[in-house]
Amino acid sequence: MRLLDLTLLPLFLLPWIVAAVKQEDFKQCHQTSFCRRLRSLADRAPPRSPYSLGAASAAGDGWVFPVSSSLYPEIKFELVVDVLDGGAFRVRMDELDSRTGFQRYNETAKWALLGAPTTVAADLRTAGDVTTITYGAHELVLEHAQLKITQKTDGSERVVINDRNLLHMEHFRRKTEDVAADKHGEHAQAPFSIDRSWFEDDDKDMFEEKWKKWTDSKPKGPEGLSLDISFPSVQHIYGLPEHSSPLSLPSTRGDGARYTEPYRLYNVDIFEYLADSPMALYGAIPLVHAHGAASSVGVFDLVASETWVDVVHAPGGVQTHWVSESGILDLVILPGPRPDDLFEQYAALTGTTALPPHWSTAFHQCRWNYLDETDVLTVDAEFDKADIPLDVTWLDIEYAEEHRYFDWDPKHFPDPVRMLDAVAAKGRKMVAIVDPHIKRTDSFRIYKDAKDLDVLVKRKDGGNFEGWCWTGSSVWVDFFDPKSWEWWTRMFDFSVWKQSAKNLFIWNDMNEPSVFDGPEITMAKDNVHHGGWEHRDVHNLNGMMFHNQTQAALIARESPAKRPFVLSRSFFAGSQRYGAVWTGDNLGDWEHLATETAMMLSNSIAGMSFMGSDVGGFFGNPSLELLVRWTQAGAFMPFFRAHAHIDTKRREPYLYDELIRGLLRDAIRLRYTLLPVWYTAFHEASTRGLPIMRPQYAVFPSDQEGFAIDDQYYVGSSGLLFKPVVDEGATEATVYLADDEPYYDYFTHAIHAAPRRTRAATAAGGRRLTLPVELGTYPLLIRGGSIVSTRERVRRASPLMWQDPFTLTVALGADGGARGELYLDDGESYGYTHGESVRQAFTYAARGKHAVLSSASAFDNAYAQTISHVQVERVVVLGADRPRAVTASGKPVEWTYNAKKKELVVKRPGVKVVDKWEIVVEA
Repeated sequence: MRLLDLTLLPLFLLPWIVAAVKQEDFKQCHQTSFCRRLRSLADRAPPRSPYSLGAASAAGDGWVFPVSSSLYPEIKFELVVDVLDGGAFRVRMDELDSRTGFQRYNETAKWALLGAPTTVAADLRTAGDVTTITYGAHELVLEHAQLKITQKTDGSERVVINDRNLLHMEHFRRKTEDVAADKHGEHAQAPFSIDRSWFEDDDKDMFEEKWKKWTDSKPKGPEGLSLDISFPSVQHIYGLPEHSSPLSLPSTRGDGARYTEPYRLYNVDIFEYLADSPMALYGAIPLVHAHGAASSVGVFDLVASETWVDVVHAPGGVQTHWVSESGILDLVILPGPRPDDLFEQYAALTGTTALPPHWSTAFHQCRWNYLDETDVLTVDAEFDKADIPLDVTWLDIEYAEEHRYFDWDPKHFPDPVRMLDAVAAKGRKMVAIVDPHIKRTDSFRIYKDAKDLDVLVKRKDGGNFEGWCWTGSSVWVDFFDPKSWEWWTRMFDFSVWKQSAKNLFIWNDMNEPSVFDGPEITMAKDNVHHGGWEHRDVHNLNGMMFHNQTQAALIARESPAKRPFVLSRSFFAGSQRYGAVWTGDNLGDWEHLATETAMMLSNSIAGMSFMGSDVGGFFGNPSLELLVRWTQAGAFMPFFRAHAHIDTKRREPYLYDELIRGLLRDAIRLRYTLLPVWYTAFHEASTRGLPIMRPQYAVFPSDQEGFAIDDQYYVGSSGLLFKPVVDEGATEATVYLADDEPYYDYFTHAIHAAPRRTRAATAAGGRRLTLPVELGTYPLLIRGGSIVSTRERVRRASPLMWQDPFTLTVALGADGGARGELYLDDGESYGYTHGESVRQAFTYAARGKHAVLSSASAFDNAYAQTISHVQVERVVVLGADRPRAVTASGKPVEWTYNAKKKELVVKRPGVKVVDKWEIVVEA
């Protein structure tokens, strides 16, 4: 095996490559000037707020309030309140007319939102020093004398801003002014002495900050923002991805706190991350859901700079404290009142998950790195020999000569198009990595173009920023610069990248951005982007900008356009519009397997539904048992990819003896039979914004016992409940069932009926079901009342299954009925946006003495005509009584009945998925 050529990198980088995560390479709050001084506000517990509101004036549908500070009376602030369509409140605050000429970053919404949100008219009334804005059942109450904002629904408090007087927007100032203030005890130009010691801390690092060997020049001085947000009468808060922490966020302060550091939102390249920590990871979405049995509410903070969030579970609810390095206050309060409402309200702002190409929901095989063309084609062939389906083979950085992405290594990949064509002949695809760091050499066309266009990220002195990454000395394109967009699109055009093909897709890694010789392995904060904004202002947006332009380039390379696939490691609010993400450089151990579910659920509720982890772990050599369990878990992740580090042993599933190979094969083949379920869930995510991995609290929002459960989940609206086995040597696992529906074992069809319970017992919580989980088994249940559509004929790649028949599994509910949905389209084009799709609903319900399974609609669009011959080949009814007869279209059909399982199997009913039909089960 060819190893990474370490001679290409300076010696100081080698420990980064070979060592586990070193926490000392990443800052804690007390090592960061703005976090240190603003977090201390909570310790100081200010008795009052220095901020107050003036009278409102109308501005369009919204209102503007002048804001004054008793600390700095001469500094002007402004608060703007808008009501958004659907009842969300948007609250913005900014400093006005700074005599320094500086401006707070105000463009996060430009990149994160779909567009300017639609505002609506609302009623405003002021009584004394209280202003109330009312829209339907929702109110926003603003207290003027000491600024405090309360959101109410149906008269009940849901969100309180500045409840603890921690709001503080640091104003712009010159260093000379600050020195004068220190010397005279007052702000320069202030007409009288003001005591600020009760609220503010002195900080020597406000204008220049040193950490290890790096110096942040901080040319604008302090511009931090502190904000406390309380959620009365709830005890669970979710969100703030990405962290390897429980779904229900534990406390970071106070007695019994799980963590001592706040949750940090600052995208960094962190490898072998801790399995239980609030440390920053690769993505940042400043969104929380606060949930109780009565209602849910959400808060979305449109800030792209480094942000830390403390969480305290107090007797009266959950308290949070947000501190950000820069940017305006731009807060959206999502009213709910149910989890599904929050998902849709957030999606209305930031967009839904893009409907991916169908093949990308199947199995992906990756490694750093497949050595050459022969290795790639051998892997491809070995999957076939082992009868294991495969859709995508991936290439990591070694495919590129000297890590110059786009340029294939001619020694190992002499004819990339030949290789791509051979893979395509089997219906398969490939993915190659294109990282954002560009090798700094004039012989590399990408570098020369970017330099000539002047679209590179700048140093503080205006020169092009240079740093180290896999390519050695590197530069980075500034994708905030519109000049870069058309050029980057052109780089993927088949006439430019001639060693590409229609079945080659892209992986954007290292886009936090990762800079090996930078502070915290990332870019200096005083670098400068288009528009003069510092990197500190836009850091968490950076990866999304790269992701966006790459997917746009793939869309543009064909006419008519095909759906792109681009995997990104870094993400922000809105990244779901551009493709998939994954949990990064995990470790192949049981602890990391166990934490992945909570991580992915947290990402999913924040819009990032197309999500997965490296199956088997990126680092290390998992045991056979762990590899099997991780593959079983991976088969139930929206993004299903096996991946491994260059120093690990090869672990393609065909390499093992038949026992292990068979277990891996079974898990992967099951994913293929369930692809209709996954694709239907993706469609629901793309239209409504609902998560594909659906946590317990979202499915049963009134069941308090399930609010903290994060080790099992439902797949979309399918009724499938899955729990991965994450304990070494486990022989049984316990699943929590919140309702009184029967549940059916997916594999054996055994019925787990709900016990008869009193209404009080049902209200008190659900039940627990303990199941055997020998190595080849795991909890996968069908909730009663569901109809699950599958394709049981597994082929070597998913595109080859498009004409195969369906099996409908009808799991009868407590009322004897069931329902389900199936979504189909061509899987690759945008024809579905013009109605070329099939969205079929199935219902099983009583009709007199009989029961009827029916489809809702007939379809005759262009796509439906291509699959007009595709049939339902089998119907399995679970929980059924023995029928007297079964007919379809009035004609008897063949059926069998298993009395022990209460299972009815209808064979070859002769009905088609695009037609409207009925199958009558006669009692």
